Amino acid sequence: MNKYQKLISNTAILAIGTFASKVLVFLLMPLYTSCLSAAEYGTADLITQTANLIIPLLACGIVEAVFRFALDKKSNLARVFTTGFVVICAGVALFAILSPLLSKINYFGEYTALIIAYAAASCFHSLCAQFVRATGKTSLFAFQGILSTLITIILNIIFLVACDMGVEGYVLSVVFSDIAATIFLVITARLWGALRFDRFKLSFAFEMLKFSVPMIPTTIFWWITNVADRYMVRDICGKEINGLYAVAYKIPTLLILASGVFIEAWQFSAVTEKGSREHTAFFGKVMGSFQAMMFMVGSVLVAFSKIFTMLLVDPSYYTSWRYIPILSAATVFSSLVTFMGSVYLVEKKSILSFVTSFIGAGVNILLNLLLIPHFEAIGAAIATFFSYFVVYIIRAINSRSYIPFDLHNRKVAFNTAVILLQSTVMILEVPFWIPMQILCVGLIVGVNIKPILVGMMKLIRRGR
Repeated sequence: MNKYQKLISNTAILAIGTFASKVLVFLLMPLYTSCLSAAEYGTADLITQTANLIIPLLACGIVEAVFRFALDKKSNLARVFTTGFVVICAGVALFAILSPLLSKINYFGEYTALIIAYAAASCFHSLCAQFVRATGKTSLFAFQGILSTLITIILNIIFLVACDMGVEGYVLSVVFSDIAATIFLVITARLWGALRFDRFKLSFAFEMLKFSVPMIPTTIFWWITNVADRYMVRDICGKEINGLYAVAYKIPTLLILASGVFIEAWQFSAVTEKGSREHTAFFGKVMGSFQAMMFMVGSVLVAFSKIFTMLLVDPSYYTSWRYIPILSAATVFSSLVTFMGSVYLVEKKSILSFVTSFIGAGVNILLNLLLIPHFEAIGAAIATFFSYFVVYIIRAINSRSYIPFDLHNRKVAFNTAVILLQSTVMILEVPFWIPMQILCVGLIVGVNIKPILVGMMKLIRRGR
């Protein structure tokens, strides 16, 4: 199996597991929006996002290091896994000790224990899942994603519908599903065999932390870019608008889910193919197909933003559709930025991920402060788009100093212009906006579909 076929194979397996499972949760939006008011949904969203903020601090970014170091052919897998486990245990203990202080922070408050439980369960689940993925057990990695999702769905029905637990039920369903998935992975992959404390070495732990620690501010800066606007919207515009904005954010996650499945498979291929003669060409060809697919999906999300909102959320949330077009354009560039980040993963240049994400966070905060007071949540969406766009430009220039692959700049520029025009037309509902949406989708599909079809034909021929 050549590298292209392996990439497609891993993507397909992950798509069956990861994407399918995430879509099931996505389809629960009508349940969430009917059981939770806009204010409650906004609160639940802020709890999970606050937990996502402390996850890199609690784990010292070690999960990313476990994945990267486990991919090295000469690595001691037991030492890698044990190091990750020890670091996470230390982080959980530290945050448990600090919990009385954290409870005094505004966004922790009465939910401190819930936030720490969410973060701890997520860290242990991610450790086991990413270790299994790095060791080539892609099917098991995908299956545990489905299992985790099914447990989440069942618990959501029990906690939200049967028990009417509200915000707490929404969060606890994720916590318990993470715990269950972790136990499943430990048993099926026999991870107790990889937990060898006699293999733990402080010098190796420092080596892993040297890679992972720069990922901590990197993850925090991405969190700022993705989430800080919701805190600002809540404080400036109120809980109701923040709830609508949080719901609107869920629609473009379809694109993030699709790209995330591919990126997981791509990172494995990008690292394992390092050093091959066709590595640069491999990056360029994959980038061409990836950006084409992202713009096509993003364009469809913009065009059907009203329909998706009507189908997926309670009628009381309908006005949230206005935020979807710009957020869809933003998620396209979020995906492209993540693809560029694979260059830093391959070269172990985590410090560059830190620098570029810092710039993106700075742009995001500045624009949020300028735009939200005047344009409310629309301003937050615009700030998110431009912050990702700026990071894309920087990474596009910088990453090519390590791997000089083809960025397909003309197509990216054309696609960007069209999807921004499409978003503007949609939000303003200008006269004849429906045929204009059809025209924009047709233009993006027409420009991008050919290279994807050609690439698929080449893969089929090589497989013969």
